[in-house]
Amino acid sequence: MRVVAYSIKSFEKEPLAIANNKKHDITLISNSLGSETASYAAGKEAVIVFSEDDVSAQVINRLADLGVKFIATRSTATRHIDQEAANLRNIKIANVPLEALLALSEKELPMALAVETIVNLDKWQQKKCLGNACVCSRSCDQAHSLLNPNSKPQHH
Repeated sequence: MRVVAYSIKSFEKEPLAIANNKKHDITLISNSLGSETASYAAGKEAVIVFSEDDVSAQVINRLADLGVKFIATRSTATRHIDQEAANLRNIKIANVPLEALLALSEKELPMALAVETIVNLDKWQQKKCLGNACVCSRSCDQAHSLLNPNSKPQHH
């Protein structure tokens, strides 16, 4: 998957490279995402953001126009992402599930965030359900299967 990661700090580069293990073509940039920097996503399928990035409706529309289909945040929070705008433009969103970070030391957090972010990219690429990392308007396979075990899986 072709990806651009915004707002990358120096301490995040190595964990992302290790977690990615050359599976995805990821461009790491220190610039935050905003209307002026959305163009860096041209030709990319996904963007990786952080909680300080501008992922407003205006920016999401620009990303969608550039061909972006996925937004993965390196955080548990998703309030910074206009989920309604993403849904309207059929952009899927994933976060880092809180339970993936429980009982970790501060030193372990960058690697855990990187691993969970790459796992989300992997699952999207394989058209698999993201489970607890899925942030979308539709019910996930896991939740759906608990309610109706005979139903067909939904891939999102």
